[in-house]
Amino acid sequence: MRRATISICSNIAEGAARKSKNEKKRFYEIARSSAVEIDTQLEAALLLEYIKPEQANNLQKNLESVFRMLSKMIENMSFPSPNGH
Repeated sequence: MRRATISICSNIAEGAARKSKNEKKRFYEIARSSAVEIDTQLEAALLLEYIKPEQANNLQKNLESVFRMLSKMIENMSFPSPNGH
């Protein structure tokens, strides 16, 4: 989970540094995939009783927020910019 969390941050940063929309979008998609990976790991941690249900719920809410933000960033990369780039 720690590795996937760092992956989200790192891929957002790397995507933000790219000039082309396609490259930015690709890194944001990788970041979003890491969020999905964390979601799966949260479910496993809950089933294995590594975390309590209330902890899982709080983490899930935060993760859903991150996922929505990343999805919006990806969506924004799909539209042509006003200056044609």
